Amino acid sequence: MKSIFDKVSFECSRNVTKSYSTSFSTAVKMLAPSIRQDIYNIYGFVRFADEIVDSFHDYDKADLLQLFEDNLHLALKDKISLNPILNSFQHTVTKYNIPMELIDAFMQSMKLDLIKNEYTTKQEYQEYIYGSADVVGLMCLKVFVKGNDEKYEELKHSAMRLGSAFQKVNFLRDLKADFEDLNRTYFPDTDLNKLDEVSKQKIVDEIEADFKEAYEGILHLPLEAKFGVYTAYVYYKKLLSKLKKTPSAEIKNTRIRVSDYQKLGLFAKCYVTYRLNFL
Repeated sequence: MKSIFDKVSFECSRNVTKSYSTSFSTAVKMLAPSIRQDIYNIYGFVRFADEIVDSFHDYDKADLLQLFEDNLHLALKDKISLNPILNSFQHTVTKYNIPMELIDAFMQSMKLDLIKNEYTTKQEYQEYIYGSADVVGLMCLKVFVKGNDEKYEELKHSAMRLGSAFQKVNFLRDLKADFEDLNRTYFPDTDLNKLDEVSKQKIVDEIEADFKEAYEGILHLPLEAKFGVYTAYVYYKKLLSKLKKTPSAEIKNTRIRVSDYQKLGLFAKCYVTYRLNFL
C-alpha cells in the first residue's frame, strides 16, 4: 500500500534528521505535530544533497548530484519516488506548493560547492547564502504559515535572515573543516590564513545583524511554529556567543560546540520564556 511506503519514507526523513543533527532534531520536536514531519522532510532533502558535495570524496560527486536532481524532478512530476527521502520531500512540496525556484536555487548552490572554492565578492557570497540557506528558511516558512500567502510575504525577509544567520554561524564554526579538508573559503575579503580578531568581529557583527532582524519575524510566527523556531534561534545564538569568545587562532584549529548540558539548560529556558508569553 502507498500509505505504508509513505510512512516508511517519513520515518527515513526523521531518522536522517536525528542522525545528522541532534540539536535541530530537538528543535523540530518543539514544533506542533501537525507540521513537524514536513520539516523533517525538508531537512532530509537538503541534508542528502549537502552530504553528496561535502562527504562522498571517493565517488563522482557531480554524477551523484546530477542523479539526485534528476530523481528529484521525476519525484515532483510523478508524485512518488523509490528514494524515500525524495518521496517525503515531494509530499511536502506538493502539500504546501513550495515554489520550484526555491528548490532550483538550493540545487544551484550545491553545484557551486563542486566547482567553486572561494567567494571573493559580496555578491557571490550573498548569492551562495541565498541558495544554500535562505531558501531553506523559505521552504520551512511555507510549512509554518500553512499556505497563507499574505503571512508568507510578511515573514519572508525575517525567514531569510534567520537562514543566513544559521549558515554563517556554521561557516564560522566549521572554518577548519571547510578550509583544510574541503579547501573552501566562504567569507569574502577575509584571509583565513591570517584570521585575526578584527576580521572575526566583522563576521560576528554581520551575523548579529541577521539575528536581530530574524527575531522580529519569530515574534509573529504562527503558534505551531514559534516555540520550535525560537529554540533553534537561541541555540545558534549561544553557539555564536561561544565563537565570539573564542580566540580567532583557536577557531581555525577546533570545532566549537555547545555541550549537551548547556543544550538542556537552553531548552529549559526557552520553554519557560514561551510558557510565560515573553515571546
